[in-house]
Amino acid sequence: MNNFTNIRLWVNQNLAASDNIVLEGEKSHYLNNVMRCQKNDILRCFNADDGEYECRIEEISKNKTVIKSLKKCRDADKPSDVWLLFSPLKKDKTDFVIEKAVELGVAKIVPVITSRTNASHIRTERYTAQAIESAEQCGRLSIPEISNPIDLKKCLNSWNTNRLLYFADERQCGEKAVDEFVKNKKCPSAVLIGPEGGFSDDEAGFINEFSFTRNIKLGPRILRAETAAIAALAVWQSVNGDW
Repeated sequence: MNNFTNIRLWVNQNLAASDNIVLEGEKSHYLNNVMRCQKNDILRCFNADDGEYECRIEEISKNKTVIKSLKKCRDADKPSDVWLLFSPLKKDKTDFVIEKAVELGVAKIVPVITSRTNASHIRTERYTAQAIESAEQCGRLSIPEISNPIDLKKCLNSWNTNRLLYFADERQCGEKAVDEFVKNKKCPSAVLIGPEGGFSDDEAGFINEFSFTRNIKLGPRILRAETAAIAALAVWQSVNGDW
């Protein structure tokens, strides 16, 4: 019997010991045609509610795979209480941001439309698929919520003021990110990253009108949008998260 415990699969079904789970469509295709799994092979399945289980393939075909959950490997956990708000970039760069945000433990990803957003096709279903794949690869149990795209002003006008919003400002205003994160340690948080070319002056002024926003600096150099997202989340995790 082969041992495929390196395969992790997110399933949108309840998991419990001794249960049979039927996988169809893309997931069955992946196991059968991509990974070349066979009957009795072992893999791991997970979701945010039930945790992670070691499972065995009972039946496999092109369109349907039946697996049996054998034992729990990990209990469910909660992601860090940080969100990422970012202006969608060109396809590959957006994929990169989604992948790294999942690896860095964000609980929610919000695509925000600004005056300089440079993305012609915003497909949240693609973002969700990218998030699932990243979670399967990085060992995470939960999949971050992916919101529908929202206009920047509408987003901030409807914001829950109990959650701080850190604005990564390329104008070098505000305090160092680490100092601001330490000052507000353990507070529900979100990081706002602008588009290529940054926020307009009007947008920057609008963001700073709100009591829940905090300007942060990410060093003396101007970072690309995807770099800024990773840097801000990494610093936040080192202060407030599960690192």
